[in-house]
Amino acid sequence: MQKATFAGGCFWCMVSPFEEQPGIHGILSGYMGGTVENPTYEQVKTGKTGHLEVVEITFDPTIFPYEKLLELYWPQIDPTDDEGQYIDRGSQYRTAIFYHNEDQHKLALKSREELGNSGRFDKPIVTKIKPAVVFFPAEEYHQNYHIKNPKEYKEERSTSGRDAFGAQYWK
Repeated sequence: MQKATFAGGCFWCMVSPFEEQPGIHGILSGYMGGTVENPTYEQVKTGKTGHLEVVEITFDPTIFPYEKLLELYWPQIDPTDDEGQYIDRGSQYRTAIFYHNEDQHKLALKSREELGNSGRFDKPIVTKIKPAVVFFPAEEYHQNYHIKNPKEYKEERSTSGRDAFGAQYWK
């Protein structure tokens, strides 16, 4: 098993694209990249902790290779927005790929370069690629939020702009 960690704005919206794929053994919402130990959601949402909202995926690379995770990741985000994602604004909602080994690092760099050269966007790709650091799981009520609170999740997702952006750029 390996870990993959992606920041893509609100972590609630980053779980479902990955969860039913073969070889995915777990997905946790949480925080990474900041300076505060064991941060709470209330602290992270201020944008002052340096943490990003992330999902940490446990996967079997022999069944679902890291490259496929990257292929799923990019269409979930606006990789040209460095101020947050969609309706969610602030540093805690920026995009990033946190790599766990050198192979992931190389593959992430290659996929970002390919996306930048694809002509899909007329602005530069700003998604950061950083080494993974300590992952702090989010509070229990954030885990599988889309399952626990389907009505609220559907409302949040439909008003966020995420799906409209995806339809426009990732047909």
